[in-house]
Amino acid sequence: MTDLLSELLILLEESRELGFLGPGPVAAQLSHSECFLPALDRRQRILDLGSGGGLPGLVLAVALPESSFLLLDSNLRKCAFLESAIERLGVGNRVQVLTGRAELLARDAALRGSCDAVVARSFGPPAVTAECALGFMSGPGSILVISEPPESHADRWPALGLELLGLELGKRETHGQGTIQQLQMITALKEKYPRRVGIPAKRPIF
Repeated sequence: MTDLLSELLILLEESRELGFLGPGPVAAQLSHSECFLPALDRRQRILDLGSGGGLPGLVLAVALPESSFLLLDSNLRKCAFLESAIERLGVGNRVQVLTGRAELLARDAALRGSCDAVVARSFGPPAVTAECALGFMSGPGSILVISEPPESHADRWPALGLELLGLELGKRETHGQGTIQQLQMITALKEKYPRRVGIPAKRPIF
């Protein structure tokens, strides 16, 4: 595991040099990604929404060897990096890269409703993140786990808006410098979500 973590840190440094990660020490960004772990205990199939330079998806894939992962991004260069990273980490048997828009991929019969957890870090505003994640969630009991600002307004996740999507607010926890918000799916997936490409951002549910 030590060798795997060393290779992961090297990959994240390369990702930052390519401009795929933000500023700040890579070790701190890795630690922030590890804040997702408590929410993902016993989750078998996890999708990283907007995986970008590999956070948190690559970190979680290394930390959870019993789980399978889908790393989704629409940027071809970032997806090429992720493919290379998966090969170098030796996790290709249980980690797959998905290239494309979430609104479209969530309509793929092989992917729709296929995950018991979705994670997101800096994907977009709350309503966009929730709607784009929804199509991959397997139904009641599945969760969306989101990295949040340390302080957020009470109306960031309005109950009525979440109810339209079949979600409800779950645990909010801070681990070190990371704040993680869980959303739980409470109804079956509604056929109309997610809406067409771009619509969740243009006409957000809340």
